[in-house]
Amino acid sequence: MSSETAATTKRQRPVIAIDGPAGAGKSTLAAHLARRFGFLNLETGAMYRALAYKAIQSDLDFDEEAPLLALSGHTKIELEPQREGNRVLLDGFDVSARIRDADVTAAASRISVHPRLRAWMVAQQRQLGVMGGVVMEGRDIGTAVFPDAEVKIFLDADPEVRGSRRYRQSAPAAQQKVTEEAVLAELKARDARDRNRAESPLRPAEDAIVLDSTAMTLEEVLARSEEIVLQHLPAQA
Repeated sequence: MSSETAATTKRQRPVIAIDGPAGAGKSTLAAHLARRFGFLNLETGAMYRALAYKAIQSDLDFDEEAPLLALSGHTKIELEPQREGNRVLLDGFDVSARIRDADVTAAASRISVHPRLRAWMVAQQRQLGVMGGVVMEGRDIGTAVFPDAEVKIFLDADPEVRGSRRYRQSAPAAQQKVTEEAVLAELKARDARDRNRAESPLRPAEDAIVLDSTAMTLEEVLARSEEIVLQHLPAQA
């Protein structure tokens, strides 16, 4: 489906787009808003992780686009929204837990820079949200996937804050294997890849509301985001 088709398709319900860098808290915010307004929570990053996991299983080079694109041609990724988060199915198998591991996350960041692979993924994501009534979070929802989304929030925070949050949220066993400094270094490297890639670089949409959570508590972020949604969708109150 082209961007023009996506923009002209009549949706039954609105789309809430949440973009931002790694570790900004997009998943937590998306889950909250989906519950608050009765929408589906579709985590598009999980789709990249699922394909990256299959690439790991297939022993593919993450920097070579052609084999990855060929792999996508016989790959089926499904998201089944649950109250506690998405259930991710890869070719019919539940990979929800495995795709959260560090090796898959790192691989997903590398494969996501490929233009043709992103185009394939964007088409899948548009199909998931074509009728609306969804909260979609990722890196380019408001700029590439749904540039006509009714609500666009760009959630950001200083890298040091995001890195610290990500480290503190990791399991104790994981903290024993990697330092907070290493987590921050990987996050900054991912920021650089996301912001400088040729296809759909990470940036706020022109009409997005930028929410900097550096000095905000989680409760403040959730409350402010609800206000933003209600300002754009008064009928959803």
